[in-house]
Amino acid sequence: MASHLEPNRCNLIPLSLTSLCACQCRPSPKTLIFVRPSAMRNLRLKSNGSVGLVPSGRDRRCGFRTPGGGVFTAVASTNPDRLDEEEVTEEALESGHQSVDMEKLVLERQQGGSQLKKRVIFGLLIGICVGGVVLAGGWVFTVAVATAVFIGAREYFRLVRSQGIAMGMTPPPRYVSRVCSLICALMPIFTLYFGHMGVSVTLSAFVVAIALILQRGNPRFAQLSSAIFGLFYCGYLPCFWVKLRCALAVPALNTNIGTRWPVFLGGQAHWTVGLVATLISFSSIIAADTFAYLGGKTFGRTPLTNISPKKTLEGAFAGLSGCIAITLLLSKIFCWPASLVSASAFGVLNFVGSLFGDLIESMIKRDAGVKDSGSLIPGHGGLLDRVDSYVFTGALAYAYVKTMLPLFGV
Repeated sequence: MASHLEPNRCNLIPLSLTSLCACQCRPSPKTLIFVRPSAMRNLRLKSNGSVGLVPSGRDRRCGFRTPGGGVFTAVASTNPDRLDEEEVTEEALESGHQSVDMEKLVLERQQGGSQLKKRVIFGLLIGICVGGVVLAGGWVFTVAVATAVFIGAREYFRLVRSQGIAMGMTPPPRYVSRVCSLICALMPIFTLYFGHMGVSVTLSAFVVAIALILQRGNPRFAQLSSAIFGLFYCGYLPCFWVKLRCALAVPALNTNIGTRWPVFLGGQAHWTVGLVATLISFSSIIAADTFAYLGGKTFGRTPLTNISPKKTLEGAFAGLSGCIAITLLLSKIFCWPASLVSASAFGVLNFVGSLFGDLIESMIKRDAGVKDSGSLIPGHGGLLDRVDSYVFTGALAYAYVKTMLPLFGV
């Protein structure tokens, strides 16, 4: 009985030839014949005393003699239908690749649209909640700041312990990171209760230094520096928002909104300089981020810095313009600050604080090798990604209102 072999999956056929081909081709000994799988679909190897390749359908034959006297007959199909099928298949593959690329492009655009939709929805919800917390002030505002500080500190120490940063330095132990996060959360409460932060920050730094020195193993300076910076960045700086909102309790007498504010909500005395300054500062930061994003998307051409490649000079200029415009608008509504120059300077200061706060957090994430500090807020990443523009701005705004505005006669 004849045995059949269908080499449909063969890409390479080695033949040891000692004689000339029966057709016009003249292969040399030990010739390697490369065959596409599509050209081998109609070949069968038949052995019944004499060895040969027997085709099916319309074909061309090419025979070779072997040393033992057998004959190999190579058959290549010339069926035009088969060739047409192969051509159609290649065209279909090309069109298939193009359709896959188009589907990927459409999918990416849909994902980008849904991501932008999430950002807008959650951004509005966060803005409404933050506005209510700022208006409430007192313990409500302080507890909200303390909660945000604790979450931000946990994200910061996770970044410090990430592989990208840990490869170049020794991160602090986990228990030290947790203690620092708890201390950062207590700092705003101490600020509201005591009115100052010097003693609490000094005591906290001393406790963290002792804990690192007494740990087992070999303490490293990198552990101390990253932990102390965490206390400063995540704990000390946000406390200035508590000082700005709650400590500046002087009534904003020129603010007309205070005269119409309900008595059961505090009346006109509720509208203090601290409340007005905090509302203007928060609004100007939001305007700076929004205008910078839109301006960079529309006109962005010149990179601002290597730390954050997506930021551009055009976007920064748009953010600065939007920040100053919103500050001037709100200063007219609240009648504070009184002069145009002082309001413009306040807007510039808020923009500088928000920009460099964002860049510093981007630098930390770049070294950590991550895109976002977390995934707490859909469409925005971690909490630290959302509040990085506020970290330094609170201290700058408080120093401006407390020290610089009296120079303008406010």
